[in-house]
Amino acid sequence: MNKFMEQAVENANKGMNKKEGGPFGAVIVDKDGTIIANGNNKVLIEKDPTAHAEIVAIREACKILNTSDLSNYILYTSCEPCPMCLAAIIWANIKQVYFGGTRKDAASIGFRDDDIYEFINGNNSILSLNQIDRDECKKILDKYKENNGIIY
Repeated sequence: MNKFMEQAVENANKGMNKKEGGPFGAVIVDKDGTIIANGNNKVLIEKDPTAHAEIVAIREACKILNTSDLSNYILYTSCEPCPMCLAAIIWANIKQVYFGGTRKDAASIGFRDDDIYEFINGNNSILSLNQIDRDECKKILDKYKENNGIIY
């Protein structure tokens, strides 16, 4: 077994055994193979639906490295990232991800990533998403651009 995937699985087991969250773990390593950050699912302990293993690891790595740009780092995760985690990975500029289990494996024990994929594909019965007050809200975006705000 890959040593970084082994660590991700160990993180998943640790969190699961402590009842912190679901059976998911992650690690972020640098190009030299040094582990920068560990994460396990902490949804239950943190009472935070965004506290997935990948996001926990990303948050830890960003704090340790004092940056929001993880483009030179690699993520190992015990299961295929959900859409939320994929978005976080992309926002963090991580370019290489290795995963163990698949989203179908997660679905087989009750995790519902497919709801998000269905919504993205046009099934609007999952969520009512409505745009209001665009002109007023767009002003803050324009102001940010005028002030040369940093785009990460």
